[in-house]
Amino acid sequence: MTDPLHEIDVLLVEDDPGDVLMTQEAFEHHKLRNQLHVVADGVEALSFLRREGEYSDAPRPGLILLDLNLPRKDGREVLEEVKNDETLRSIPVVVLTTSQAEEDILRSYNLHANAYVAKPVDFERFIEVIRQIDDFFVSVVKLPR
Repeated sequence: MTDPLHEIDVLLVEDDPGDVLMTQEAFEHHKLRNQLHVVADGVEALSFLRREGEYSDAPRPGLILLDLNLPRKDGREVLEEVKNDETLRSIPVVVLTTSQAEEDILRSYNLHANAYVAKPVDFERFIEVIRQIDDFFVSVVKLPR
């Protein structure tokens, strides 16, 4: 179980309502105390991260779960902007996507993604993957404050 002293804000960048719901259910199912914030496209993600407009009070996330195929600005562009921004680059980014294309995997790591995870289609497996990501990045890895 997550130590309450190590609670973090997690930003989920996902446009598929079903995947958002499954991620929220995974957080609830495993009693993850981390706060999940959701934005539906890359433009919103960058506004959230830069605390612009309606996100002026947004917390700085300790972890970003990023889909690649997003409207307005895709996940590859978001990843590139985050990792090129001195104030954001230390936030770990886990690419969480349906794409298993070698080119997407390679490009994500070349853009300095911290991990690349193909979304399982099976609900139980999806929930387990979210729990494992949470365990690793919150309980195992040391994150910058």
